[in-house]
Amino acid sequence: MTAARGRAGRPPLTEERKAEIRLEIARAAVELFVAQGVAATTGEQIGQAVGVSARTVWRYFPTKESCVRPLFSTGIDAIAAALRQWGAGQPLEAAFDHLWAADVALSGPDVGALLRLTRGEPGLRAVWLQTHDAAEPVFASALAERAGLPDDDVRPAIWAAMLNAALRAAVEHHAYRTAEPATDTATARTDLATTLRTALAAVAAGLG
Repeated sequence: MTAARGRAGRPPLTEERKAEIRLEIARAAVELFVAQGVAATTGEQIGQAVGVSARTVWRYFPTKESCVRPLFSTGIDAIAAALRQWGAGQPLEAAFDHLWAADVALSGPDVGALLRLTRGEPGLRAVWLQTHDAAEPVFASALAERAGLPDDDVRPAIWAAMLNAALRAAVEHHAYRTAEPATDTATARTDLATTLRTALAAVAAGLG
């Protein structure tokens, strides 16, 4: 009896490739949202900009607003790693200098434009706040590990809330204070890094 042949087809996508597709969709969504507004943008348009079907877009994201989340969440893991490696006696803001130098966790002009849109788009605002809500326990775990405290200790949760609020406020301040993104990307990133350092210094005493 001949064994049944396996059905031929495409190999499954790797997790790395799935992440790349999510990021491609996110960037396309941002460009469309900024150019024509959220209401006028469809899943079909986002898919066409990436070269995938609308069905693929919805496979990765439940709503068009949620398509931008990968851009909002960029850098969370890098920030958590920096917190774990934050040396005793080192200023908090200095612990992240290597991230700013590598442009990790720094929002580019597109994200700045997207943040300005969140002020009038409740759906986008919700995604932005949900992203920070999801980041907080990650930061708390990293701070607890650094301090040698158990996960159920309340102090890392409070420190994480302070840090999270400072990062969010700094990025929003940088995005909101200009009507248009800077044409000089290097200058914009340097300016954002300075704003983030100022925000981190402001909460350093509370973090201990």
